[in-house]
Amino acid sequence: MKAIETKLKDCFVIEPKVFNDERGYFFESFNQKAFNELIGSKINFIQDNESFSTRGVLRGIHFQTGDYAQAKLVRVIKGSVLDVAVDLRKDSKTYGEYLSIELNEDNKRQLFVPRGFGHGFIVLSETAIFSYKCDNFYNKEAEGGIIYNDLDLNIDWKLSPNQFLISPKDTILPKFKDIRG
Repeated sequence: MKAIETKLKDCFVIEPKVFNDERGYFFESFNQKAFNELIGSKINFIQDNESFSTRGVLRGIHFQTGDYAQAKLVRVIKGSVLDVAVDLRKDSKTYGEYLSIELNEDNKRQLFVPRGFGHGFIVLSETAIFSYKCDNFYNKEAEGGIIYNDLDLNIDWKLSPNQFLISPKDTILPKFKDIRG
Protein backbone atom coordinates (compact mmCIF):
# COMPACT_ATOMS: atom_id res chain seq x y z
CA MET A 1 0.00 0.00 0.00
CA LYS A 2 1.21 3.52 -0.73
CA ALA A 3 -0.03 7.02 0.02
CA ILE A 4 0.04 9.71 -2.65
CA GLU A 5 -0.04 13.33 -1.48
CA THR A 6 -2.66 15.52 -3.12
CA LYS A 7 -2.82 19.27 -3.61
CA LEU A 8 -4.87 19.46 -0.39
CA LYS A 9 -2.74 19.12 2.74
CA ASP A 10 -3.46 15.97 4.79
CA CYS A 11 -5.71 14.51 2.06
CA PHE A 12 -4.17 11.36 0.51
CA VAL A 13 -4.89 8.91 -2.29
CA ILE A 14 -4.25 5.40 -0.99
CA GLU A 15 -3.20 2.79 -3.56
CA PRO A 16 -3.20 -0.84 -2.48
CA LYS A 17 -0.85 -3.44 -3.86
CA VAL A 18 -3.09 -5.74 -5.90
CA PHE A 19 -2.09 -9.33 -6.59
CA ASN A 20 -3.68 -10.63 -9.81
CA ASP A 21 -3.54 -14.14 -11.22
CA GLU A 22 -5.71 -16.48 -13.30
CA ARG A 23 -8.06 -16.93 -10.30
CA GLY A 24 -8.77 -13.22 -9.87
CA TYR A 25 -7.18 -10.78 -7.45
CA PHE A 26 -6.34 -10.18 -3.80
CA PHE A 27 -5.47 -7.00 -1.95
CA GLU A 28 -5.41 -5.76 1.60
CA SER A 29 -8.06 -3.02 1.63
CA PHE A 30 -7.12 -1.71 5.07
CA ASN A 31 -4.40 -2.19 7.67
CA GLN A 32 -4.60 0.19 10.64
CA LYS A 33 -0.87 0.17 11.43
CA ALA A 34 0.25 0.61 7.81
CA PHE A 35 -2.38 3.29 7.16
CA ASN A 36 -1.36 5.40 10.16
CA GLU A 37 2.31 5.13 9.17
CA LEU A 38 1.52 6.16 5.58
CA ILE A 39 -0.42 9.29 6.47
CA GLY A 40 1.76 10.19 9.46
CA SER A 41 -1.17 10.45 11.86
CA LYS A 42 -3.10 8.17 14.17
CA ILE A 43 -6.65 7.68 12.93
CA ASN A 44 -8.98 5.27 14.69
CA PHE A 45 -11.88 4.31 12.43
CA ILE A 46 -14.96 3.24 14.37
CA GLN A 47 -17.68 2.75 11.77
CA ASP A 48 -18.04 1.44 8.21
CA ASN A 49 -20.82 2.64 5.87
CA GLU A 50 -21.92 1.51 2.43
CA SER A 51 -24.28 2.92 -0.18
CA PHE A 52 -25.67 1.68 -3.47
CA SER A 53 -26.50 4.29 -6.12
CA THR A 54 -27.33 4.55 -9.80
CA ARG A 55 -25.76 6.71 -12.52
CA GLY A 56 -26.01 10.44 -11.81
CA VAL A 57 -26.71 10.12 -8.09
CA LEU A 58 -24.89 13.01 -6.44
CA ARG A 59 -24.44 12.75 -2.66
CA GLY A 60 -23.02 15.80 -0.92
CA ILE A 61 -21.29 17.95 -0.18
CA HIS A 62 -21.53 16.91 3.49
CA PHE A 63 -19.51 17.40 6.67
CA GLN A 64 -19.78 17.19 10.45
CA THR A 65 -18.77 20.11 12.68
CA GLY A 66 -17.10 20.58 16.06
CA ASP A 67 -16.58 17.55 18.28
CA TYR A 68 -18.41 15.43 15.70
CA ALA A 69 -16.09 16.20 12.77
CA GLN A 70 -15.21 13.06 10.83
CA ALA A 71 -12.23 11.76 8.91
CA LYS A 72 -13.20 9.28 6.18
CA LEU A 73 -11.46 6.65 4.11
CA VAL A 74 -13.61 6.16 1.00
CA ARG A 75 -13.55 3.59 -1.78
CA VAL A 76 -15.67 2.05 -4.52
CA ILE A 77 -16.37 -1.67 -4.41
CA LYS A 78 -18.36 -1.82 -7.66
CA GLY A 79 -18.68 0.74 -10.43
CA SER A 80 -17.14 4.20 -10.69
CA VAL A 81 -17.61 7.55 -8.95
CA LEU A 82 -16.10 10.99 -9.08
CA ASP A 83 -15.17 11.65 -5.46
CA VAL A 84 -14.81 15.24 -4.21
CA ALA A 85 -13.18 16.64 -1.06
CA VAL A 86 -13.37 20.35 -0.16
CA ASP A 87 -10.97 21.91 2.35
CA LEU A 88 -13.07 23.76 4.95
CA ARG A 89 -10.24 24.45 7.41
CA LYS A 90 -10.11 28.24 7.60
CA ASP A 91 -6.44 28.21 8.67
CA SER A 92 -5.40 26.05 5.71
CA LYS A 93 -3.49 27.35 2.68
CA THR A 94 -5.93 25.39 0.51
CA TYR A 95 -9.11 26.62 2.26
CA GLY A 96 -11.98 26.62 -0.22
CA GLU A 97 -10.17 24.44 -2.76
CA TYR A 98 -11.39 21.07 -3.86
CA LEU A 99 -9.93 17.83 -5.13
CA SER A 100 -11.76 15.42 -7.40
CA ILE A 101 -10.64 11.92 -8.25
CA GLU A 102 -12.20 8.96 -9.97
CA LEU A 103 -12.48 5.96 -7.69
CA ASN A 104 -13.55 2.70 -9.28
CA GLU A 105 -13.56 -1.04 -8.97
CA ASP A 106 -10.59 -1.35 -11.33
CA ASN A 107 -8.10 1.13 -9.84
CA LYS A 108 -9.09 0.17 -6.26
CA ARG A 109 -7.86 3.57 -5.07
CA GLN A 110 -9.12 5.05 -1.83
CA LEU A 111 -9.24 8.65 -0.71
CA PHE A 112 -8.46 9.71 2.83
CA VAL A 113 -10.55 12.77 3.69
CA PRO A 114 -9.40 14.29 7.00
CA ARG A 115 -11.51 16.10 9.56
CA GLY A 116 -12.35 19.63 8.47
CA PHE A 117 -13.28 18.68 4.90
CA GLY A 118 -16.55 18.52 3.04
CA HIS A 119 -17.14 15.38 0.99
CA GLY A 120 -19.37 14.28 -1.86
CA PHE A 121 -19.48 12.05 -4.90
CA ILE A 122 -21.37 11.43 -8.13
CA VAL A 123 -21.88 8.02 -9.73
CA LEU A 124 -20.35 7.79 -13.24
CA SER A 125 -21.20 4.13 -13.94
CA GLU A 126 -24.64 2.56 -14.31
CA THR A 127 -24.52 1.58 -10.62
CA ALA A 128 -21.96 1.85 -7.82
CA ILE A 129 -21.34 0.44 -4.39
CA PHE A 130 -19.52 3.02 -2.30
CA SER A 131 -17.91 2.20 1.05
CA TYR A 132 -16.30 4.37 3.68
CA LYS A 133 -14.82 4.28 7.14
CA CYS A 134 -15.43 7.08 9.68
CA ASP A 135 -13.43 7.98 12.77
CA ASN A 136 -16.41 9.51 14.59
CA PHE A 137 -20.11 8.82 14.91
CA TYR A 138 -22.69 10.82 12.98
CA ASN A 139 -24.59 13.50 14.90
CA LYS A 140 -27.60 15.13 13.25
CA GLU A 141 -27.13 18.43 15.12
CA ALA A 142 -23.55 18.68 13.82
CA GLU A 143 -24.29 17.99 10.17
CA GLY A 144 -23.48 20.59 7.57
CA GLY A 145 -23.35 20.85 3.84
CA ILE A 146 -22.58 22.97 0.81
CA ILE A 147 -24.74 23.13 -2.31
CA TYR A 148 -23.25 20.96 -5.07
CA ASN A 149 -23.36 23.71 -7.71
CA ASP A 150 -21.76 26.49 -5.66
CA LEU A 151 -20.25 29.00 -8.07
CA ASP A 152 -17.33 29.87 -5.77
CA LEU A 153 -16.21 26.23 -5.70
CA ASN A 154 -17.10 25.63 -9.37
CA ILE A 155 -16.85 21.83 -9.11
CA ASP A 156 -16.79 19.94 -12.42
CA TRP A 157 -18.97 16.90 -11.66
CA LYS A 158 -18.18 15.39 -15.11
CA LEU A 159 -21.85 14.75 -15.95
CA SER A 160 -24.46 17.11 -17.33
CA PRO A 161 -26.69 18.64 -14.63
CA ASN A 162 -29.76 17.12 -16.35
CA GLN A 163 -28.31 13.69 -15.41
CA PHE A 164 -28.02 14.51 -11.68
CA LEU A 165 -30.19 12.65 -9.17
CA ILE A 166 -30.06 14.63 -5.92
CA SER A 167 -32.00 14.26 -2.69
CA PRO A 168 -34.31 17.19 -1.90
CA LYS A 169 -32.23 17.81 1.25
CA ASP A 170 -29.04 18.26 -0.82
CA THR A 171 -30.69 20.76 -3.20
CA ILE A 172 -31.23 23.33 -0.42
CA LEU A 173 -27.80 23.30 1.20
CA PRO A 174 -26.11 26.69 1.75
CA LYS A 175 -23.43 28.21 -0.42
CA PHE A 176 -19.77 27.83 0.57
CA LYS A 177 -19.55 31.47 1.72
CA ASP A 178 -22.55 30.93 4.04
CA ILE A 179 -21.54 27.74 5.84
CA ARG A 180 -21.05 27.66 9.59
CA GLY A 181 -17.59 26.66 10.71
